[in-house]
Amino acid sequence: MATIAQSLPRSSGPLTWFGQFLKEELAPYPGRAALVAQMTIAATLIMIVGMTFRIPYIWQGAVYALMVSRENTRSTMQSAATIFLVTGIGTTYLLVSMWFVINVPLLHFVWVIGTFFLAFYAVSVLTNYTAAVAFINVIALAIPLWDRHVPAEINVEDTLWLCLAVLVAVVVTGAVELAFVRLQQGDEVVLPVSDRLSAVANLLSCYAEGRTVDRGMEQKVIRFAALGTSLLRRTLRRSDDSPHGSVEMGGIAAVVGRLVDLAETLPQLSFDLSASDRSRFRNLASTVLSIRDDLMNQRIPGLVHFDNNPQLADSVPLLSEMESTAALIPQVFADAPSVHAYTSPLDAPPQQRLLAPDAFVNPDHLRFALKGCLAASICYLIYNAIAWPGISTAVTTCLLTALSTIGSSRQKQVLRITGAMFGGFLLGMGSQIFILPYLDSIAGFVVLFLAVTALSSWFITSSPRLSYFGIQVALAFYLVNLNEFKIQTSLAVARDRVFGILLGLFIMWLVFDQFWSVSAAVQMTRTFASNMRLLAQFAREPISNDVRNASERSYSLRETINSNFDRVRDLTGGVLLEFGPSRERDLALRERIIRWQAQVRMLFLTEIALWKYRAQLPGFELPTALVTQQRQFDEDFALTMEGMADRLEGRSSKPSRFEDSVAHREGNAEAYGKAPEQTFSDRDSALLSLRRRIQNLTTSLTQEI
Repeated sequence: MATIAQSLPRSSGPLTWFGQFLKEELAPYPGRAALVAQMTIAATLIMIVGMTFRIPYIWQGAVYALMVSRENTRSTMQSAATIFLVTGIGTTYLLVSMWFVINVPLLHFVWVIGTFFLAFYAVSVLTNYTAAVAFINVIALAIPLWDRHVPAEINVEDTLWLCLAVLVAVVVTGAVELAFVRLQQGDEVVLPVSDRLSAVANLLSCYAEGRTVDRGMEQKVIRFAALGTSLLRRTLRRSDDSPHGSVEMGGIAAVVGRLVDLAETLPQLSFDLSASDRSRFRNLASTVLSIRDDLMNQRIPGLVHFDNNPQLADSVPLLSEMESTAALIPQVFADAPSVHAYTSPLDAPPQQRLLAPDAFVNPDHLRFALKGCLAASICYLIYNAIAWPGISTAVTTCLLTALSTIGSSRQKQVLRITGAMFGGFLLGMGSQIFILPYLDSIAGFVVLFLAVTALSSWFITSSPRLSYFGIQVALAFYLVNLNEFKIQTSLAVARDRVFGILLGLFIMWLVFDQFWSVSAAVQMTRTFASNMRLLAQFAREPISNDVRNASERSYSLRETINSNFDRVRDLTGGVLLEFGPSRERDLALRERIIRWQAQVRMLFLTEIALWKYRAQLPGFELPTALVTQQRQFDEDFALTMEGMADRLEGRSSKPSRFEDSVAHREGNAEAYGKAPEQTFSDRDSALLSLRRRIQNLTTSLTQEI
C-alpha cells in the first residue's frame, strides 16, 4: 500500500496537480518531435494542395493527417487503401439512397435518423479504426450538404469533390508516412521498452551507489511515466505479429509501464539506505539490465527470484513491489523458447474480421448507437428548426466526437469543450482579428497553419489523458479557416461554426454524461471485474470437440480480454481527471487495480499456454487421469475468479478454497507420476509448472481483493 499512501498527498491540491499534470504531459520524449513533424508536414502539404487547386472539403484531409496513426510500411499502405475504399463505399451509399428519398421530406428525415444510427453503430462495431474514421467523415459532411436547397446536380458534384479531397489526403499522408518510416530504425515495441528499462536501471543504480539521484535521470523516468504505454499498445494492435506474440509483448509493455510508475514515485519518498538496501537496489538494477539485454537480443529472459525477507521489505517503500514487478516480466512468456518463436496452431489468427466478434450480441453496441443517434438528431432538429444552417457543424462534431466516446469518461467532454474553445475562439477567431488582416499570400497563411498544427500535434502525441484536446483544437481551427479558398474575414461565419461545435459538444455531454452518466472509477471497476469473469470463462474452454470452432471461440475471447486490459488502462487515466468527495478513494482504488491488472495479465498469459493442453492439440496430449484433474483445476480457478469479481462489484461470495483443492490435486498428480506403469514426461512437468504458477498468482490476488 506504499504506492497508495504516497500518491494521495500529491493530488490533494487540484491547481498544483493540474500544473504538474501539464508539465508531465507536454514534456518532450524520444521520438515525439519527429512524430509531430511528420503530422505537421502531412497536414500542411494537404492544405497547400487543396488551396492551390481549390478542392472543397480539404480540411478533412488535414484532419486525416492528425488522426491516422503512424504505422509500419505495410500498415500505412493498408490504411491508405482502407480510407479511399470506405470513402467510395460511403459515397455510393449516399448517392444511391438519396435517389430514393430526396423528393420525399418525411422519408428524407427518416433516412437521416437511420444514417445517424448506422454511423454510430459502425463506430462501435468496426474493428478497423481507420475505416471508422473514413465512414464518419463521409456522413458528417454529406448530411448537411444534402439539406441545402440547391439543384441535386450541385450536391452530386460536391459529393464527388469529397472523394477527390480524400484521394489527395490519402496520397499525401501515405507518402509522408512512408518517407518517415524509412528513416526509422529498429523494433517499434522492443526499443521503447528497452529505453524504459534502461531509465529505471539507471535510477536504481543511483540508490545502489548511495548517491543523489541525478535530476536528468529522474526527469527521464517521469517523462516515460507520463507517456504511458498507450502508443506501444496501439502499435501492437496494428502489428503483423501473431496474436500470441502481440499478447505477450502487450503484457511486457504493461508490466514495464508499472515498473516505470513505481520508479517515478521512488525519488519522492524519504528513507535511509543501509548496506543491505543498497545491495537489493544493485541486484534489482542488474536484473532489469539483464532483462533488457535479453529482449534486445530476442531471447526469453530467465526467471528471477528476489529475497523477500519480511524484515527487509519495510525498510524501503516500494522496493519489494518493484522486485515483484520485475520478476513478472520473464513470466509473461510462460515457458516460451524465444520472443518470436512461441507459436501453436492457435496462433494462426482466423480470417480477419471487419466487425467485432460480439457485434450483434453485445447490447453495449446498440446502446452506444442509440445514444449517439439521439445526440446527432437533436442537433439536426435544432439547426433546422431555427433555420440556422451555419451551426450544422454541431452534427459534424457529434459524429467526429464519437470516435473517442467509446469507453470514455467525463474528462473527455472537458477536453472536447476546452479544445474547441481554444481552437475556435482563441486561435481561429483570434487569428482572424489580429493576424489574417496582415497576410496577403498563401505563404503567410502556411506559417500560421504550421504553428497551429504543430501545437495541436504536440498535444495529440500526449497520453490519452490529454491527446484529444489537440484533435479538438485542430478541428475547430480548420473548420473556421480552412473551409473556403480565401482568408476568412467574416466573424459571423467563424462564430456560427464555433457555436455549432459547442452545441454539438454540449448535446453529446448531455446525452452521454447526464442521461447515462457513469464515472471513470465505476467503469474501471466494472470492466476489470468483467475481465475476470471472461478469464474464468476462458479457463473453461474449449467447450467444443471441434478444434477449428474451439480455436475461433478461444481467439475471440482472447481478443475481448486483451481489449478490456487496454480499456481498464485508459480508464485509470480518466480517474485522474475526475474530482469530487470520492476522489481519494477512487485514486486508491485506481492504484490497486493497476497492480492487480498486472497479476491478472500473468494469469491470462498462463491460461493461454494451458489452453493447448485442454484442447489436446498435437504435441500437447495428456493422459486421461491428468485431463480429469486439469478440468477440475480449471473449474476451481474459474469459480475463484468469479468470486473475486463478485467482491469487486459488492456482491457476496463464498470463501475461496482454491489453494487447498490445488494442494490436494497436486498430491494426487505426484502420486500418479510415481506409479510404476506411468512416468511424467517433460510436457506433463511443464503442465504442472504452469498450474503452480496459476496457484501462486491466484492465491496472492485472492488475499488482496
